[in-house]
Amino acid sequence: MAIQKVGVVGCGLMGSGIAQVSAQAGFPTVVREVSPELVEKGLKGIEKNLARLVEKGTISEAAKGEIRGRLKGVTSLGELKDCDVIVEAIIEQLPAKRELFASLDSLCPSHTIFASNTSSLTITEIASATKRQQRFVGMHFFNPVPVMKLVEVVKTIATDPAVYEEMVAFGAKLGKTPVRANDGGGFIVNRLLVPYLLDAIRALEEGVGSVVDIDNSMKLGCGYPMGPFTLLDFVGLDTTYYISQIMFDEFKEKRFAAPTLLKRMVLVGWHGRKSGRGFYDYTDPANPKPMNL
Repeated sequence: MAIQKVGVVGCGLMGSGIAQVSAQAGFPTVVREVSPELVEKGLKGIEKNLARLVEKGTISEAAKGEIRGRLKGVTSLGELKDCDVIVEAIIEQLPAKRELFASLDSLCPSHTIFASNTSSLTITEIASATKRQQRFVGMHFFNPVPVMKLVEVVKTIATDPAVYEEMVAFGAKLGKTPVRANDGGGFIVNRLLVPYLLDAIRALEEGVGSVVDIDNSMKLGCGYPMGPFTLLDFVGLDTTYYISQIMFDEFKEKRFAAPTLLKRMVLVGWHGRKSGRGFYDYTDPANPKPMNL
């Protein structure tokens, strides 16, 4: 069945971005949050992004109005019952995701496809809360969603091949480059990225180089747009720590284990840019200074 109407659960940073690209791609899109205030905040963020596109000449004022007209913000899950695909982008906690999809499973018709935007949890664990595991995939977008071109489309051993191909095509319709991934902690990107980031912290702990020198080495030596510590601060040290715990729990390999320094920084509340301190001090955000660790 062709995808005509899209539902998004969560209108935070990721959910609002997914809703925006869906509406930009021409799909009537319903985005759900738990309160009117959060719905309004998310939609205002989308409107700000669209206004920026008008200023850049990327879209016209008329197109902006059409895109906004395809977006509907709601607080009731019941408003999603006639969607052909529902993408979840809520808190990265397995019990919350399973509870949500169990509720949606009883609300939505049998043809509705479910997708989770999880970055680290296995799709099989989430899908097992429903009776439609054959119509369940992962769709892992990257932040900021309207800008980043990649989406990991993840299949489980139970995913119907025709459903999977439909969702790969859907990712392309959203203007993304879909990559095919099998279900497993971290999928492709985090499976490779997280050990790299954790190894950078271990190198710092072992005195291989300073924060600045390791960052510059990877930027100038490998052509990376950000060094590992700048990237860690951008992603969030708490987020990286949480993902590493999930991946270590699945694989039981040392390369996924969080270094002691990362754990201690999270415990004292140094989570990176969002907290003002991480591997850099962001008292002056335009000129971050390396922390004395």
